[in-house]
Amino acid sequence: MIEFALIVSAGTLAAGVALALALRLLPTVRLQLVGLALLAVGLPLAAVILGGLVMFHMHDDVEILVVAAASASTGLAAALLVGRGIARRIRGLEAAAERLSSGELKARAPTSSPRELANLGEAFNTMAANIEALFDARRQLVAWASHDLRAPVASIQAMLEATEDGLASIEEYLPALRQQTHALGTLIDDLFELARIDAGALTLELSETQLPQLVSHCVSGLEADARARKIRLESQLDEALPDVRCAPDHVQRVLLNLVTNALRHTPSDGSVLVRARQHARELEVSVEDTGVGLSPEAQQRMFERFWRGDASRTRATGGAGLGLAIARGFVEAQGGRIWAENRLEGGARFAFTLPLADLPSPLA
Repeated sequence: MIEFALIVSAGTLAAGVALALALRLLPTVRLQLVGLALLAVGLPLAAVILGGLVMFHMHDDVEILVVAAASASTGLAAALLVGRGIARRIRGLEAAAERLSSGELKARAPTSSPRELANLGEAFNTMAANIEALFDARRQLVAWASHDLRAPVASIQAMLEATEDGLASIEEYLPALRQQTHALGTLIDDLFELARIDAGALTLELSETQLPQLVSHCVSGLEADARARKIRLESQLDEALPDVRCAPDHVQRVLLNLVTNALRHTPSDGSVLVRARQHARELEVSVEDTGVGLSPEAQQRMFERFWRGDASRTRATGGAGLGLAIARGFVEAQGGRIWAENRLEGGARFAFTLPLADLPSPLA
């Protein structure tokens, strides 16, 4: 009967290993653990019942004990096998996290795992990709900021050296010095605003505001520029617009940026139109022009810092490429959205939304 017990034990072991390998093919960790529990209980029980049916009438208690011990050991071996597979996949995630924390920004976690671990790996990879993009954006920010800061500083230094060498008087260069100093100060202010937005330290005082007054002030302030460019600048507002909850000065800056940008990209004899209308529980403000419209790259990247649609544009003709990034930060800080698209009639359309005054403040 010892031979029978050994045969049953060997068969139980073989069945346990085969079932443990099959458990690893289940799609989720939960199913693997449930299957393991059933295996750990069912396999020993089946082996004991089989041995008992054959040997019980012969009072071979030792053989029954041998079969029970072997089947229980098989359950333990199956648990170790399945657990080892899960632990190996978790170690893969751990290794990827260690590589990322050590500065290897291209580190990615394996995703060929049970569903829960695969989802965790995909979430980790998404996070790693976002971190890599953030560091790339920071490097580009430093490079562009250094470039745009160097130009006015070099110009000021050259003018000062010329006056020191007696090649020109300070009075001749005074207007240019003021212009370069203003450009330098504006860029520094923009960088400071971006730093506050990124750090979440931008604090806005929201109040109940009538939008038509802001639009009228913006349009009247840029009418002379539009007339000089031979561009028609108009506003079209729906009647009885509800008040909005916003920071008026920051909304004014967003409007000035969008309208100035539209004037810059609209040819002579074109037009720029500022619209405002209520849409659901928010107010939508748009600036439409009759220019050449937006390229696919522009639609995707125009709200990035220092991005310029034309690489040849200088600060004097096209700005530093920070205005739209700051505008997005201002609008989102007030609970709104901002986007850009092409018009069916030709030209570009920039739009942003603001919450109505009777809604709870998003910053409360």
